Amino acid sequence: MKTEERRAIRLVVGVLLVLALAAGLAAVGYQQVAKRQQLLMRLDDLETTINSLGMRLVRVPGGSFTMGNEEYGPPRQVRVASFYIGTFEVTQAQWQAVMGYNPSLFKDPRRPVENVTWLEVQGFLEALNRLEGTNKYRLPSEAEWEYAARAGSQGRFFFGDDAGQLRRYAWFGADSRSGTAPVGRRLPNPWGLYDVYGNVWEWVQDCWHDDYAGAPDDSRVWGGGDCSQRVVRGGGWANRADYLGSAVRGTYEAKFEDPSNGFRVVMAVR
Repeated sequence: MKTEERRAIRLVVGVLLVLALAAGLAAVGYQQVAKRQQLLMRLDDLETTINSLGMRLVRVPGGSFTMGNEEYGPPRQVRVASFYIGTFEVTQAQWQAVMGYNPSLFKDPRRPVENVTWLEVQGFLEALNRLEGTNKYRLPSEAEWEYAARAGSQGRFFFGDDAGQLRRYAWFGADSRSGTAPVGRRLPNPWGLYDVYGNVWEWVQDCWHDDYAGAPDDSRVWGGGDCSQRVVRGGGWANRADYLGSAVRGTYEAKFEDPSNGFRVVMAVR
């Protein structure tokens, strides 16, 4: 076979391989788009409410689940009553509208408010309740937070155990210059919650306990323990993947402010 013929054959084979690869990538891309569309269609069936600030909250069904894991435990069965929870972390625009100032380091009205203490969050909730003419808004309990984050799952993440998929759902591992991201840029969990992992650690109402020994078997806020320390959940923008997950928990002083800490709100059903 002549040299020119061999070169022509290699060229044809190369073109065919490129076309096959492109077709395979297109198929994968189509499958991902289809999965996203299916997920968003399911979210349309969820019961939601929107308040005067434009906060959208989804109703989480009551039920029971196994809270914690071998690292953050001991695991235990917990009963949870239905409640509403914010589909997004509270944004800087929403905090500004209620409190009249913006404490965040990474200024952008679309990003989650951060650099807020647990004590300041209590002030926000009091002001929000006055604004809305109710007393239903509060932080989630630690059990409510994990129940909503899991959305019926029992793995490390609500989508399974593969951390390689995490960037589809979470903003994390960012450098100090970029910080947080606008809320809702990644995919939500099956109950419609965005940024469950990453972006900002989320304050919950509970006092800190080193483990779940003696914890209640329902979703009420667990008092006692060290109430100068409060629980944060979910992981933040600066963390590696091993700091993120449905069961991962941390603690900060209630008066401590940090640009990695924010929150989302809960609203009582009644």
